[in-house]
Amino acid sequence: MADVFVYGTLKRGQPNHKVLLDGTNGCATFQGRGHTVEPYPLVIAGEHNIPRLLNLPGRGHRVVGEIYTVDERMLRFLDEFEGCPDMYQRMRVRVAVLEREGAPQEPPAAERSLQCFVYSTATYPPEWAQLPYLDSYDSQGAHGLRYNPRENR
Repeated sequence: MADVFVYGTLKRGQPNHKVLLDGTNGCATFQGRGHTVEPYPLVIAGEHNIPRLLNLPGRGHRVVGEIYTVDERMLRFLDEFEGCPDMYQRMRVRVAVLEREGAPQEPPAAERSLQCFVYSTATYPPEWAQLPYLDSYDSQGAHGLRYNPRENR
């Protein structure tokens, strides 16, 4: 089992969340919401308006997302789904837990963190680093950059 932090189209309510719910891909259990401990640039880039976490630690914002515990089968599926290692690279980041599923809200002083896998982008056109940095992604957000689902490409 491994913890995975998702920040884009895999979150609940987003276009690709369904793959985490599909048992044929493996098992993914929602653990709670969190944010990266270190800032990263989260941008919407490319012709399909895909959210990308650029591997530039220390720049950008503490990115908000969701934490899932996944089995080996789901992790292998996600590697393939995310085009790892070509489009995205899977790396470990420290994620502060904001709220856990089924747990009472804890005070900020009780902030807990986990090492999670995240899919980031290490190789990209230089202009992507100049795009607006988001702290949270929503495919229907005010940014106006509509995500183009895989099935429409």
